[in-house]
Amino acid sequence: MASTERIREALPLIITWYQANRRSLPWREDPTPYQVWVSEIMLQQTRIEAVIPYYRRFLQELPDLPALASVTEDRLLKLWEGLGYYSRARNLKKAAMLAMENYQGSLPAQAAELKKLPGIGDYTAAAIASIAFGEPEPAVDGNVLRVITRLLADSDDIANSKTRTRFSSLLKEHYPRGENASLLTEGLMELGEVICLPNGMPLCAQCPLRHLCVAHENGKELDYPVKSGLKERRMEEKTVLLLQCGNRFAIRKRPGKGLLAGLWEFPNIEGKLDPSAVLPKAAEMGISVLAAEPCGNAKHVFTHVEWRMTGYRLLCPSESEGFLWLTREEIAEGYSIPTAFRAWQKLLESFTADQALPGSDPNR
Repeated sequence: MASTERIREALPLIITWYQANRRSLPWREDPTPYQVWVSEIMLQQTRIEAVIPYYRRFLQELPDLPALASVTEDRLLKLWEGLGYYSRARNLKKAAMLAMENYQGSLPAQAAELKKLPGIGDYTAAAIASIAFGEPEPAVDGNVLRVITRLLADSDDIANSKTRTRFSSLLKEHYPRGENASLLTEGLMELGEVICLPNGMPLCAQCPLRHLCVAHENGKELDYPVKSGLKERRMEEKTVLLLQCGNRFAIRKRPGKGLLAGLWEFPNIEGKLDPSAVLPKAAEMGISVLAAEPCGNAKHVFTHVEWRMTGYRLLCPSESEGFLWLTREEIAEGYSIPTAFRAWQKLLESFTADQALPGSDPNR
């Protein structure tokens, strides 16, 4: 059977399966264009279970485009805190402002127009157009690539953009319009998430496509998809300084460009300092210190970089200039601290306002 014929037979089966088996998720309750857009941006590289509370909180405070367009950046980033990839939140606001200016306060229905907005690429544009507007636009992500490569036993490298484009074109030949476009896009994603699994053996006995799937027929499900190797992750050492003056702690804003741009952080320096070097370094930075003690280690993994961090608690007699000094409650309630520093923020809870330095490990 030719690939195009196999695809043509598979798509209605996916729609029927999805209607009978779809999970209840908050963004499926009332899939307005705005809600589809926000959920798709949040779901990029983040598990559904992790996204749900963020999505609900975000929609409660920013229920529509006008609210998103007018929110302050600090509040927006606080609502996004913990999801990572903060440029996505900033692009949401930029796109909302442009939609208010250029599209009469609504998202456009056509994928080509959606892609003109910041942060909306081929996949997100197709997802919004098909799910929210019923346009015949295949949204090809990792889940869809896995389903299709196994269905066809296709060994082309999915890391190659040409492979994604080819599959998108193949799907579009048979993509429906209207409600079925929405159901098919959601169904393809759902099938890849709960049946055609990425890690371990897929649940082929429950798959509506098992009689059409070439990989299943040959017992080679785990041979697909084929993906070229990822770039090796770079390791970086950092020393984090938890500056404390009474019941207040120092944070600062990161530069406007680069990794975690414009977010708040605990002061830190490149490299791993041993205890004897901490006080001299603090003095170089204009920080007066009464006492210092190591407070453990932590690490954070980004896509291409891994931070390995060593921490020190520094008790200060006064609030040094160049930092924002706040109570732990003020930091928690009003300032977006990246997940990379979450272990250190949690450690603040164990600190008292006196000069006792109990020492603690943020990974406990």
